[in-house]
Amino acid sequence: MPELEIVVYTSSFCGACTATLDRVRTAAELVGDRIAWREVNVAARPDEAEARAVEATPTVVLVRADGGEAMRAAGVPTLDQVLAAVAAHLPV
Repeated sequence: MPELEIVVYTSSFCGACTATLDRVRTAAELVGDRIAWREVNVAARPDEAEARAVEATPTVVLVRADGGEAMRAAGVPTLDQVLAAVAAHLPV
């Protein structure tokens, strides 16, 4: 079972969202089974985006196994930033 989930909030036809998804996908492949990731299109799932108070896309939210938010960032992260955030929030 994953210890951390990366949720990427996106919108349709968003180049920045595509770049963010690529970096999160790569980070997940590098880290392995300790993390999971998924995309939430805010147009298709406005209820979920609203519940997390997402105001811009792309927004990346790291969610702990207990469902609590570990961190969030808006904009396009680098791969190093995604990996550093994951490393900082994975349980030891």
